[in-house]
Amino acid sequence: MRRLLLDELAIDEGAQWLPLQGGRTNFTWQIRQGADVSGLVVKLYRGPANNPLFPNDPYSEASLLTFLHGKFPAQELIGTYLCEAGVCNVFKHILGSAWSEGVAEVADLMRNLHGLDHPADLRHLPNGSRELQKHATEILQKCSGSSVLKRMEPVGSVGPSDRIGLLHSDIVPGNLIKGEGGLSLIDWQCPGIGDPCEDIAIFLSPAMQSLYRGKLLTKTEETGFFDAYADERVAQRYLKLAPFYHWRMAAYCLWQSENGRSEYREAMAHEVAALQRSISL
Repeated sequence: MRRLLLDELAIDEGAQWLPLQGGRTNFTWQIRQGADVSGLVVKLYRGPANNPLFPNDPYSEASLLTFLHGKFPAQELIGTYLCEAGVCNVFKHILGSAWSEGVAEVADLMRNLHGLDHPADLRHLPNGSRELQKHATEILQKCSGSSVLKRMEPVGSVGPSDRIGLLHSDIVPGNLIKGEGGLSLIDWQCPGIGDPCEDIAIFLSPAMQSLYRGKLLTKTEETGFFDAYADERVAQRYLKLAPFYHWRMAAYCLWQSENGRSEYREAMAHEVAALQRSISL
């Protein structure tokens, strides 16, 4: 891979390849050469994800970044390359740090994303309680210790939304980069179209906040998020769907914990607690 990229991108032999932390799916490096402190980012994909919630498609990411260029703050794609180690995408590095505070700017970014046009060939994400229940059930079928969660399945019915938007589907703190130019969204390997509540649920998820930020959002922060998103219809819809989103995320955490990711056990406990609170409302 290095030889290919050295030739294709005219990278110096002495350039630094610095491993980047934070990603849980692929290998990433920042390439620095000379006085260039920003450089490039190389993402080597580990192959199709055996992941029931977050796919891992380098070509979808490349296509979306090409579509978003000049329309939305995201990585600038340099190119897609096939090498012996697999497929890799190369981007311009975004100077900044992972988001940790300030829900209003995340809500603004998300609202702008959901208002964009979208390519017609993207996958459709679950829309409405029935599809969320089906998705969660499929995840639980992959787990051996699912009996407790199965008994916690939410009841009720929320129909599909007629508002379909462009979705990132993995808006967690580690994929939000805050730099001098504001907030940018990275890691587009699992985009789709569907109900904007899908993106909102991933960001508000106690499991994802605990795993990527080390703490949960407060009730004040959640309220502040919806105040800034400024769409009461979406806010009310999310509240109705919250039990189904929490149940699916708890199922996902169980699947991860049974596949060797012990940190997801505590994350699941956070999600189950949120599920119980949302049902009692």
